[in-house]
Amino acid sequence: MIARPAKAAVFLDRDGVLNEAIRCDGKPYPPRDLGQFAITAGARASLDALKREGFLLVVVTNQPDVARGRVSRAEVDAINAKLAGCLPLDAIEVCEHDDKEHCDCRKPKPGMILRAQQKLDIDLARSFMVGDRWRDIEAGRRAGCRTVLIGEGYGEPFPCAPTVKVGSLPRAASWIIEQSRLKREII
Repeated sequence: MIARPAKAAVFLDRDGVLNEAIRCDGKPYPPRDLGQFAITAGARASLDALKREGFLLVVVTNQPDVARGRVSRAEVDAINAKLAGCLPLDAIEVCEHDDKEHCDCRKPKPGMILRAQQKLDIDLARSFMVGDRWRDIEAGRRAGCRTVLIGEGYGEPFPCAPTVKVGSLPRAASWIIEQSRLKREII
């Protein structure tokens, strides 16, 4: 029996990448309920293009407001269900912990990525992490993925530089597809 090669994936942060972040004093926050939820411009077309290239699409999202008592897990799940209904996602991994809980899943730790890797048989060396904050980039780097920063990172300091920085999810998808095609041409 011939073993199938592991699949490549694009890991995506949720808030500020797939759905609009709520901004307050220049800082991004997740929507608290479906009334604040809005898909980012070009998200559907971008993910459709990535799917056509054969990528698995996995959301990895920190939701510490659950631990902080600001939002319920049911509200987070409702937003995730709406997201999954709008976009061609293969999985959604959620960390509902705060930093002080020292879990292995809260980004910048790569736990959610590693969990998805095991469940979906993902080749991390052929995969990408797309995010809008330093935690996303660092989690992707620690997991062995190439990283794509959307935007400027809200002025936060970055312990490591992303592989590439782009202005939008459509630009990120285009770059990932280009990189994937270049790699196939080399092989």
